[in-house]
Parts: sequence; C-alpha cells; structure tokens
Amino acid sequence: MISTPMSERLPDRVVLAPNYKIPIVLIAASISIATFQLWVGLAVGIFGVFLSIQTAIIKLEFTTTTLNVYRGSNIIRTFPYTEWENWEIFWQPAPILFYFKEVNSIHFLPIIFDPQMLRTCLEYYRPKSDSAASSL
Repeated sequence: MISTPMSERLPDRVVLAPNYKIPIVLIAASISIATFQLWVGLAVGIFGVFLSIQTAIIKLEFTTTTLNVYRGSNIIRTFPYTEWENWEIFWQPAPILFYFKEVNSIHFLPIIFDPQMLRTCLEYYRPKSDSAASSL
C-alpha cells in the first residue's frame, strides 16, 4: 500500500497520467482468443481498442475538494469528496478497477490511469475513514 506522509504535500491539482496496460493486454488477448473463437476475440479486441481511445481522451484530475473527469480539455463530471462514502481499487497487485460510492450513486472505472498515483491521490485527498474501512 502506498501512503503519503502527512508532511509530504501533493499539489492542489493533480492530473493522472494515462496507463495503457489494460487496453494492451485486452488487444493481445483478443488475438489469442480469436484463434479459438473468432467472434469472442473480435469483441475483446474491439473493447481493447475502445479502452485505448478512452485512455487517450479521458483525464482524471484531483483537486483539494473534487475529482474532476475531463474529455479532452472539457470537464464532463465533477465528484465532490464531501459526497463520497467509500472508495476501493480492486485486484492488487494488478489493479484493474476503481470503485467509489457517493451518497446517491456508485461508480466503476477501469484503471486506465497510473494506479500508484491514483491510490496516492485517493489516500491524500479523500482518505478512508475508519468506519468506511470496517464496513467492507
């Protein structure tokens, strides 16, 4: 688990770097799958290409009060930390899914961003409370 000491401060704004590992693995797997099941391999490959495009276009920005989602240079969604109940990164040591729950909704995002910096930002800007951690 990566932790940020309280003496170490992150900037007021952090934009996560893209991470193409999941799309590349999916595209590579689709080639192998296609040798046995063409249509399944094609579907996995198309999903890998879709995630590659999303990785290039979508950006996550952590600020002191919100998580912002950008498509290119346009902000498409803002998630204030005050409305978050919990967050989790699934399947360590190969993180593939980021989950967070707001008061009125649940969100799942594939890890198409730097997973270590994602965890660092989450722990810094929106640390888990003891009650949220014990409810998992």
